[in-house]
Amino acid sequence: MSALILLVFLGAAVAAMPIAHALLLAAMTAAATSDRVPLDLLVQQMVAQVQSFPLIAIPFFMLTGTLMMGGKLGEALVGVLSTLIGRFHGGPAQVGVLSSTLFGGVSGSAVADASAIGSLLIPWHKRLGYPAAFSAATLAAAATIDIMIPPSIPMILFALTANASIASLFVAGVLPGLLMCGGFMAVCWWVGKRRNFPRDTTPFDGVAFRRHLLYALPAVVLPVLIIIFLRFGIATPTEVAVLSTLYAGLVSAVIYRDLSWRRLDDAVVHAGLATGVVLLVIMASAAIGWLLTFDQMPQGIAHWVQQNVEMKWLVILLMNLLMLFMGMFIDLPAAVLLLTPVFVPLAQSIGMDMTQLGIMMVVNLAIGLYTPPVGTTLFITSALAKVKVGQTVRELGPFYLVAFGVLALVSYVPASILK
Repeated sequence: MSALILLVFLGAAVAAMPIAHALLLAAMTAAATSDRVPLDLLVQQMVAQVQSFPLIAIPFFMLTGTLMMGGKLGEALVGVLSTLIGRFHGGPAQVGVLSSTLFGGVSGSAVADASAIGSLLIPWHKRLGYPAAFSAATLAAAATIDIMIPPSIPMILFALTANASIASLFVAGVLPGLLMCGGFMAVCWWVGKRRNFPRDTTPFDGVAFRRHLLYALPAVVLPVLIIIFLRFGIATPTEVAVLSTLYAGLVSAVIYRDLSWRRLDDAVVHAGLATGVVLLVIMASAAIGWLLTFDQMPQGIAHWVQQNVEMKWLVILLMNLLMLFMGMFIDLPAAVLLLTPVFVPLAQSIGMDMTQLGIMMVVNLAIGLYTPPVGTTLFITSALAKVKVGQTVRELGPFYLVAFGVLALVSYVPASILK
């Protein structure tokens, strides 16, 4: 049954069918051709997977990001960073990396980050005479920092599937996210200096900087509050999601005064549609995961690895290679939900902590978001910059090196995972 699921899914994916529909088709085909799996039981498993209280956090975090970055705050955030570092080598690109890092504290979605930050910064880069392909590459890679800095929607999905702590994953993602940010900024500086990229030559204006900083302070404060609330057990992740939405609405209405009924309606509709897509992927992945577990495929893989691979570092390497390969073809939420049931028993067999496995998986699959042939942020930023995807990929080499360095660190140095 597992082989049939794989064949049907690959065939549907090659036919350009949406991932959620391809997963559903594979699950239904496997169930229909087996006399051991009643279809009504399969549907019950799909519905049961989305009847989870922690899932409420997903639409609220999405709504928070839309409210915070859809108004004046996004422009203020870019303004303060461009005033601070826009004059240095690679400064305009570094502004994109820092913007994505700070935006990660209010959104949790790399796709939202790439769209919002890209639409703000790419026109500015072009006015400065910046290479459009390098701008697209920087923002495609930097957008994935969003899903490492809490809140993170992929971490929520992993926690629900692996029965891990969402709060522990959120805290553990901070250091890898900051390391990725620092590494990407170093790449921007090095490439900018070596190729003599244009810079913002406007003299530093201390008054303007302080004004922008004060204006953008609510965006900087929110991720800190989220970490404090989770680290000290003040609120659960779901409660933090609701509180962050209330905070974003209050800031937009009282401080920025740009919250209209029209913008609120647009934000709610956008969050609702995005949540619907995620829930459909969750249901489809739940069906596949349940069938694979019923067929004892995860346990079979774990047993085979235990019998044939003795070295722990080699097991981790094999997991990384498989995740990198899957991330190139499958969107991140679906990949998390499909691979987690397979890797949990494997990780347990080598004594790997679930928090470390979750961070390793998120970093791995994040790289897939800007890796062809199906890189979501890669396609978004290339379209915004109006360059060919191949041109963007040629500029991504140094960013891949940094990402693989962080991946190796979280995979083989457990101390890099904050708890």
